[in-house]
Amino acid sequence: MSVFTLSQAAKEEVLLKELSSLTEHHRANCEPYDRILAASGFRDAASVADLPWLPVRLFKTLELKSIPDDEVFKVLTSSGTTGDVSRIYLDKAAAAEQQRRLAATVQTILGPKRLPMLLVDTKAMLKDRRSFSARGAGVLGMSTFGRDHVWALDGEGLVDLDAIRGFLAKHGDQPFLIFGFTFLVWLHLYEVARDNGLDLSNGILIHSGGWKKLIDQAVSPDEFRARLAGVGLTNVHNYYGMVEQIGTIFLEGPSGGSLYCPDFADVVVRDPETWAELPPGKPGLLEVVSTLPTSYPGHVLLTEDLGVVHGIDDGDWPGKRFSVLGRLPRAEARGCSDTYRSAA
Repeated sequence: MSVFTLSQAAKEEVLLKELSSLTEHHRANCEPYDRILAASGFRDAASVADLPWLPVRLFKTLELKSIPDDEVFKVLTSSGTTGDVSRIYLDKAAAAEQQRRLAATVQTILGPKRLPMLLVDTKAMLKDRRSFSARGAGVLGMSTFGRDHVWALDGEGLVDLDAIRGFLAKHGDQPFLIFGFTFLVWLHLYEVARDNGLDLSNGILIHSGGWKKLIDQAVSPDEFRARLAGVGLTNVHNYYGMVEQIGTIFLEGPSGGSLYCPDFADVVVRDPETWAELPPGKPGLLEVVSTLPTSYPGHVLLTEDLGVVHGIDDGDWPGKRFSVLGRLPRAEARGCSDTYRSAA
């Protein structure tokens, strides 16, 4: 059953009610969050864009949870370039719900059955605790949607051509799932398939992250799709997500070019100087909202990514369709009110 069903107006009506309720829940159960709202003077919201946001990097400096210590089931951490990491606290109910909603989102393109799965990564990566937090969690999270897993890279991180050929010989004539981070897919699947005449035409690729390295090589998202089509891989879906809203991913539609919001989530694009909501076509700072964070106040988050809404109710699926344009230059946190200097 698809989770991309609600028109923007219908979605906002549902989300405003649920997110307002979550705001009050977290205010009552998370003392630092209560203090932030009190300092901001927030009372209530007339629209989703009026809801109080938290800068995503607050999770690196504050312990933000709305559950008692003895109900903490899992603590997730983000990867941090300077050693500071976000800590996300889940109880059993929140962990189960995020996994259920992630499954429903991914099944929109995969269907209900688990498919044979080629992982464009190395199993050795799971042993590295530093990379495990973000990259490993992404791989493990997606691996639950596949079966008969084969790793495309060996223990040294080098292409295992025999393993890929063996996988395709066994499963290549039926639909199969491919997952990997964008840069790894480009280097270790696309180029290998091109150079060795591999047929990936029955593959469904889900990929995320790593665009910066590709942009450095002057490979745009459009060129990425076009080149993959050259080795038969046309069923390609990028996604955007973060550990601070685990279980919520914004998925690329079948036509490519835009990300879509599932029924339980949305995005707001804000002017980084005035904080006003920007209309479609105007790039700004990306805010992400989701009803899934029930054990911690991560339901309305201001990211450090730039984005733009391309259109509303006019694409493959209903609601907003948008793109992520990259990180805000020189993002700088200044305490709980967290403001961001625009690039001068």
